[in-house]
Amino acid sequence: MNVRRLIPTAAVAGAVTLGLTALSACSSSDAAEGGNGGKLDVSASFYPMQFLAEEIGGSHVSVTSLTKPGVEPHDMELSPKQIGGLGDADYILYLKNVQPAVDDAVTQAGVKNTVDAAGLTTLESHGSEVDGHDHGAEEHEGEEEAGLDPHIWLDPVKYAEVAEGVGKSLEKADPDNAADYRKNTETLVAELNKLDKAYETGLKNTATKTFITTHSAFGYLAERYGLTQEGIAGIDPEAEPSPARIDEIHHVAEESKATTVFFETLASDKTAKTLAKDLGLKTGVLDPLEGITDRSAGADYIEVMESNLAALQKALGAK
Repeated sequence: MNVRRLIPTAAVAGAVTLGLTALSACSSSDAAEGGNGGKLDVSASFYPMQFLAEEIGGSHVSVTSLTKPGVEPHDMELSPKQIGGLGDADYILYLKNVQPAVDDAVTQAGVKNTVDAAGLTTLESHGSEVDGHDHGAEEHEGEEEAGLDPHIWLDPVKYAEVAEGVGKSLEKADPDNAADYRKNTETLVAELNKLDKAYETGLKNTATKTFITTHSAFGYLAERYGLTQEGIAGIDPEAEPSPARIDEIHHVAEESKATTVFFETLASDKTAKTLAKDLGLKTGVLDPLEGITDRSAGADYIEVMESNLAALQKALGAK
C-alpha cells in the first residue's frame, strides 16, 4: 500500500530548506549538463508539494523543499540565499496563497517551468468565511481577498487531481522520461483513490458529524465526507479566536455532541486544551500535513492521512 516502496524517493538536495518544490523544466539531457547527475532540479514550497515531486519524479528528480521540517509554513520567511537559488531551479512546484514569502520569491525567480498547484484543481471557500468571522485576515490577505481555501491536499480526490497535473507538467519538462512520470503518477493516484475509499467507508456511519479544530484546514475534507468542521480560529493556525467565537464553539459542542477538540503538531495546543477543559471534552491531534517531523503519526502523506482517519473515527463515534 505504501507508494514510496513502489516509487524511488529522490534524496532531498542539501539541507531541507523553507518549502518550495522546483521540478526541472529541462529535458534530461539538459539537466545532465548541470550538477545533479542528469536529474531535474526541483524546488518544492512545502511538504505536500515535496511529496508529489518525489513520488512522481522518482529517480529522475532531485527535490529541495524550502520549508524545514517542524517549521509552520504559513508565516515562514526565505533567506536571501534561498531566494537567489530559486532562479537556478529547473522546475518549481508551489501552492499560491499559503506562503506569501514564497509567492513573491517565485515571481522574482522567473523560472519557465513553474507550476502553481492551485491551478490544477478547483478551489473553494471554507474556513474563516464559513463560520462568518474574519479570522486571520491580516495574516493571510491573499487568502481572504480571494475568499478561497488553499488546503486542497487534505482532500485525497483534489490531491489526486493535482498529482495528475504535476505528472503532465513533468512529462513536458522532461520528455525523455515521460513514460516513467506517467507510470508513477498512475501509481500515486491509485493510492490516493484507495485512501479516498477508506475515508468514505470509515466515516459513513458516525454518532456525530461535527469536529472541532484549532486550525480551519479541513474544509475540503469535511465537505468530501459529509462532515462539519468547526474551526476555533481561521485558516491561520496561530490566530487567536474572539470571545464571541469561543462562546459559539461552546454552543456548537453541546448541540452537536462533539467529543474532541483537535490541535496540530506544528502549532500551540494551548487554546485547544483550555477549551476542551472548559467543555469537558477530550483533545486529539488532526494533522494538516504541512510538514513531517518525528512527532508526526506517520512517515509520509499516506500514513499520516490514515492516522487522521483513525482519529476522526474515534472522535466521531464511527460504527
